[in-house]
Amino acid sequence: MLIEIITAVVVGLWVMLPAYLPNSFAAVFGGGKPIDGGKNLKDGRRILGDGKTWRGFFAGTFLGFITGCAEIFLLSRGFHFFGITLPGFSSSGISGAFDLSAAAAILSLAVGALLGDMAFSFLKRRLGLQRGQALPIADQYDFLAGAFLLTAFTSFGWLTGTLDGLTFIVILIMTPVLHVGTNIAGYLLKIKNEPW
Repeated sequence: MLIEIITAVVVGLWVMLPAYLPNSFAAVFGGGKPIDGGKNLKDGRRILGDGKTWRGFFAGTFLGFITGCAEIFLLSRGFHFFGITLPGFSSSGISGAFDLSAAAAILSLAVGALLGDMAFSFLKRRLGLQRGQALPIADQYDFLAGAFLLTAFTSFGWLTGTLDGLTFIVILIMTPVLHVGTNIAGYLLKIKNEPW
């Protein structure tokens, strides 16, 4: 059972890298014009806030996509992790294949992660929470929910064929741990204003 859990952790990290990294890339390379244009809704609160910018969105999308492309390149060269076979992103089942289905899966993971984070920023503004205020559980799973939903819409067969039940559960368990760890690192590196 230990081997199955280790395999699920490695496969889960591998598959989710294009979803795990875009928000960090958006924080590092963001700034500039906010997506909501600085506008408020009728409740007097910002739609999203200054933390969600066009530059961050496009940087996160692009670099998340590049991450997935780099993974496919490694797979096409026979890469594996200490004997663990890693899945590709193509619905063809060929691990190193880069085709339209692979591009759709990678983009869906990256864009979905950013949209999920934006959706919960919208929700936080409606709840009266300011930028940077914590909303436990939502803060750890918002991007994951967005990534899964968009990828299920565009690449359902690939998603369900790649993630078995154990890998899905492992992703749900390790995501908040990784999220908290990377946010603390971002705070210590002065990329983020809060350690959550």
